[in-house]
Amino acid sequence: MPKKRHKPEEVVAKLRQVDVLISQGQPVADAIRSVGVTEVSYYRWRCEFGGLKTDQVKRMTELEAENARLCRAVADLTLDKLIPKEAASGNWFSSRDHRLTPLRAHPGSARERSAELLLLSEVTR
Repeated sequence: MPKKRHKPEEVVAKLRQVDVLISQGQPVADAIRSVGVTEVSYYRWRCEFGGLKTDQVKRMTELEAENARLCRAVADLTLDKLIPKEAASGNWFSSRDHRLTPLRAHPGSARERSAELLLLSEVTR
């Protein structure tokens, strides 16, 4: 049976339902089971979403997505900054023939990007 992925809004609603059932005097384990989740999921959700409202959860997920996008952008910029350093310090050209031809690695790899940047810098001088 495949796992069901609950949306954050559903999680907050189920946490509220459990809180209401507990406040009515129902034992915690029974309240969790009546909502239809396991105790592990309940406590994990409570740790992550406890005390948040639906609009706050939406904002949190938006911020997490933006943070992931910005982390990828920083990683790309860092890579673009480090590539010319590595290209200047290493042997990036093949010595088989007398011409200087850049070594070809996997398409889009750091070695190929650095060779292209090095060739571009040579052309623009």
